[in-house]
Amino acid sequence: MSRVGKKPVVLDKGVDAKVAGSTVSLKGPKGELSLTYRSGVNVAVADGAVTVTRRSDHRNDRALHGLTRALIANMAVGVSKGYERKLEMIGVGYRAEVKGSELWLAVGFPKEKILKIPGGVAVSVEKGTTITLSGIDKESLGQFAAKVRRIRPPEPYKGKGIKYAEETIRRKVGKTSA
Repeated sequence: MSRVGKKPVVLDKGVDAKVAGSTVSLKGPKGELSLTYRSGVNVAVADGAVTVTRRSDHRNDRALHGLTRALIANMAVGVSKGYERKLEMIGVGYRAEVKGSELWLAVGFPKEKILKIPGGVAVSVEKGTTITLSGIDKESLGQFAAKVRRIRPPEPYKGKGIKYAEETIRRKVGKTSA
């Protein structure tokens, strides 16, 4: 039995869950999210908690059991509290700016990199070098954060680049001349 899958997802106050067909919908103070789950699992809502059970002990059903429960738990946290991710830009002349629905990044390339901000993700920039991403969908928020970081990942010698705020960069010793 999946250790993750057998735990019920306890819903916070103000969060409502509905199951219709093979779709779970959660509605809370921050917004609404829905998930279409596969046929190998069953989802039930009772007493302010969502429980996920699997239909058989087939390998795919066992894999989907914990995954579906984790996705529903992420949705429950998203609609009640929301998610936030901070990125820091380290480097001379590195800056970020939000223009409409686009994020403009100047990170040492001849032209600024322009990223379209996905729906459901709010972007704010403090001091020109700290990017704060927030939203209710953990998956799209994390995907966009990874996309921003991938433009200029931090390098190990001087630490220049875009990094997550909680990330530590292992520094290497450069060349030493005799």
